[in-house]
This record gives sequence, C-alpha cells and structure tokens, in this order.
Amino acid sequence: MARAEAYGFPAAVSGAFLLSCLLFAAINHRQRGPYMDEAFHVPQAQAYCRGRFLQWDPMITTPPGLYLVSVGVVKPAAWLFGWTGSVVCSAGMLRFINLLFSAGNFYLLYLLLFKIHQRNKAVSGFQRMLSTLTLAMFPTLYFFTFLYYTDPGSVFFTLFAYLMCLYGNHKTSSLLGFCGFMFRQTNIVWTVFCAGNVVAEKLNEAWKTELQKKKDEKVSSRKGSFSDSIRILQFLIKYLTSPKNLVMLTALTWPYIILVTLFFAFVFINGGIVVGDRSSHEACLHFPQLFYFLSFTVFFSFPHLLTPAKIRRFLLSLRKHPVLYSLIAIASLFLIWKFTYVHKYLLADNRHYTFYVWRKVFQRHELVKYALVPVYIFAGWTFADTLKPKSIFWVLMYFVCLLAVTVPQKLLEFRYFILPFLIYRLNIPFSSLYRQLLELTFYIVVNVVTFYLFLSRTFQWPNSEEIQRFMW
Repeated sequence: MARAEAYGFPAAVSGAFLLSCLLFAAINHRQRGPYMDEAFHVPQAQAYCRGRFLQWDPMITTPPGLYLVSVGVVKPAAWLFGWTGSVVCSAGMLRFINLLFSAGNFYLLYLLLFKIHQRNKAVSGFQRMLSTLTLAMFPTLYFFTFLYYTDPGSVFFTLFAYLMCLYGNHKTSSLLGFCGFMFRQTNIVWTVFCAGNVVAEKLNEAWKTELQKKKDEKVSSRKGSFSDSIRILQFLIKYLTSPKNLVMLTALTWPYIILVTLFFAFVFINGGIVVGDRSSHEACLHFPQLFYFLSFTVFFSFPHLLTPAKIRRFLLSLRKHPVLYSLIAIASLFLIWKFTYVHKYLLADNRHYTFYVWRKVFQRHELVKYALVPVYIFAGWTFADTLKPKSIFWVLMYFVCLLAVTVPQKLLEFRYFILPFLIYRLNIPFSSLYRQLLELTFYIVVNVVTFYLFLSRTFQWPNSEEIQRFMW
C-alpha cells in the first residue's frame, strides 16, 4: 500500500464515520422510538438483554443473529462504562450496533476491492478509496445503517465470508457464512457462492488446460457462439461426472457443504425457510424479480453501464443476432405474463419507495410491464457485458446464485437486492475517475433526498396518530 493510501484510507474511514455519527444523532433526535420493523426487532433485542432468550415474537421471520450480537456488544459496554437503566438496550443504543457494522463494511469493501483487482496495476490507491467510499454509501444499504434492521450485519458477515474465501480460508469463511445465515436465511446462497468461487477457479484451470492440449487457439471460453456454448457444456458434464474431480472439489469445499447440509436440516425441522410469520413470506417463482434487479442495478450503476459506447455495441449486437434477441423477448414476455406476483405489502404500504415505483410505473397501464421488456433486455446485456473479464464459469455460478436469491421472493423489496448488487459491483472493472466521481455524487444526492424525506416530509394515516416517514 502506498504511503498516501496508507494515510488516506484511515482518514476516509474516520471522516465517513464522523459524518455518519452526526447523521445518526439527527435521526435519533427526530425518531426516538422504534419505527417500522424496529417495532419487532427492538423489543426482541431488549428481551434478550433481560436474559429472556426463550421469548420470541412470532412476527419476526429471521434468526436471532442480530439480537445475539447486540447483547454481546451492549452488555459488556454497559458493564465497562457503568451504564444502567433505560439507556442499556435502548432503541438508540441498539441502532448504534449497525453504525459499527457500517464501519466494518467500509473496511471490508476496501479489502475486497484490493484483493479482487490486485492484478490490475493501473488501478490507483485513490480509485480504490473512492470506490470504497461510493459502495459504503450505496443508498439502500446506507439508509439502514441508522435503523435497527438486519441489513448492515447481514452484509458485514457475508462480505467477510467472501473475503476469507478469496484468501483460501474456507473454514473461517464457512463459519462467517453461518453468522450471515443467522442474520438472514437467504444468505446461505452466498455460502454456495463462496463454494462456487472455488469450483469456478478449478473449472477455469481445467478448461485452459483442455484448450492448450487441443492447441486450438481460436476457441475461447469468452466467445458467445452456439458451438462454443456446446463445447463448454460438454466439458462441464465431463468434468463434473469424473469421480476424481468430485472428490477433489469435495475436499476443497467441505466446510461449505457441511453448512449447506445444516441449512437443509434446519428447513426440514422448521418446516420451511421462514422463522415466525410465514403468511406474508411465501416462496414462489417470481421470475420478473430478475428483471427488477437488473433495472435496479443499471439505475445505481448508470455511469458504468449506461454509456454511449455500450448502447452502440448493444444495437450492433441486436442487429447481428435478431433471432436470438427475439427469442429472449418472447421468453421474457411469457415469464412476465405467467409469473408476475404483486404482494399485498407492495400495494398497501405507502411509506416505501417501491409503493410509488409500482403505482407510478407498473400500474399506469396493464401493458406497461410488457413494454419494459426492451429495457430489461438492454439491462441484462450491459450487466453481463461488464462481467466479461470474469471467467465464464464464475459468471454462470454468480447468475445461479442471483436467480436463487431473487426469484423465490414474492415481495418487491429493494433491500433484497443489496448483496447481489454489491458482489456484482465489486467484481466489475474500474471505470475512469470521472465515472467514479459521478457515481459517488449520484449516491450522495440520493442519500440527501432520502434522509430529507425521512426527517422532514412526515405524514399521518387517517386512522392513526403515529408519524409516518418515507423510506426505502
């Protein structure tokens, strides 16, 4: 690490944390009591603080990881500083746990960017710090830093597990993956992703050896022709049906296999993946969730994905492969027609951005959801285009995990997109300094607008005296 980077990074972390603390104080001054899902999380954590570990609110649908960590931090701090009374495990104190997770996420994002792009000598330390600051301020994640939600802790343990996986510490990665699962069950998918990293690396090595043996320099795992796809598929079948290869992969990924096995045992014993209230969290095949995620990603990464050069290349690809894109369009229309679900929360709760996105866009006309197919196709193309530097096996593994974490969700909820977005964003190539600054500026503007709406544009429902606030 260069000297400027060695001094600059701690300064950036400290500055960001100080700014977050000031914002944290303002939010807690305006919203002292629990808000939204905090009405379930805060009392549950307070019950744990009082030692009532068998008490459980049936409306909570996630494991108790957040509450266990909170007690593990707050109780020793209360003993050390002599805190007593209502300050211990108050809503403000519990929210501060997520501020600590946010600082940890900042550091993890930097380490991940350094590790993933370490071979790219053209990337400067300033660019790494700028990208770290940008991702740490990713609006959907940054907002929940200041409320007692599971998202910051969920992201922390999942990113930590990913980092340990990249460094080859797979037992540690699996243990951290378990911690991530204790915050949110769907994080088991990112445990599979970590195992998939190992498998993808071995597949890529074997594929390069296969090409070298055949001395066929014209064949590449990066090409998109049909014959290349068939060749790769044949290689995958041959490689993954070899007992020798399966034994080798099992020996490398056994910590993840044990964790996934425990997960399935949990699902069997629990009678489902959801803890507590299942009536509002039913799994289904909601394929348009993938389209929503791709659109979400293009919106928040537009400096990298929505460029004139990419649009020209997309139009050229469209002209070269009209039949392929026609088939994709037909398949997309069918998936939207047969597999679009509208959750009751999406239609009823006007405090969330998704309520207004759905009402202002999708509910304007029945045909709007079909008219957006060209947007989805471009979003999917530019999304995949930025992943070209990754091996085809890594891309396949990531897309499998992306489908597994988005499609079963019935509710359109931007929080569910945080982890797949961050992992994608960490792995795409660095753009120019101008585009990085544009992205950071955009995130700051979105955050400023969101916090302004949350703090200042309050409203009340006709049948309630409680103050309501806009949020993600």
